[in-house]
Amino acid sequence: MTTTRNNKAVNTATLRKTVIAALEDLKAKDIREIDVRGKTSIADLLVIASGTSARHVKSIADEVVRFAKKAGVMPLGVEGEQEAEWVLVDLGDVIVHVMLPRIREFYGLERLWTVGDRDERGEAALAS
Repeated sequence: MTTTRNNKAVNTATLRKTVIAALEDLKAKDIREIDVRGKTSIADLLVIASGTSARHVKSIADEVVRFAKKAGVMPLGVEGEQEAEWVLVDLGDVIVHVMLPRIREFYGLERLWTVGDRDERGEAALAS
């Protein structure tokens, strides 16, 4: 899929690379990508990462926004910046969740979005 912002087409693969670069630039922890094509129409890819503190979570999210804008993609929305325990950055085809580890564990987005997926051997993945 292609996201068009500011008359510049940015495909999902390019946007993914931009997001990963931003997360790595600010040392986000435990970066996980989940392909949600065919599961929802809201996005193609979810990217989930952790920060070590509320300040770190906010800084990581701000860096994702900065990198996205530099690539020509304006965020559709950013939620949770005030508390900065869980900040969601909606980039259209890619949605980024930056969370404190305890919040990430509590909500279990990885488990929610991968229930019923198959692993490399074709066996059903088990939800923990």
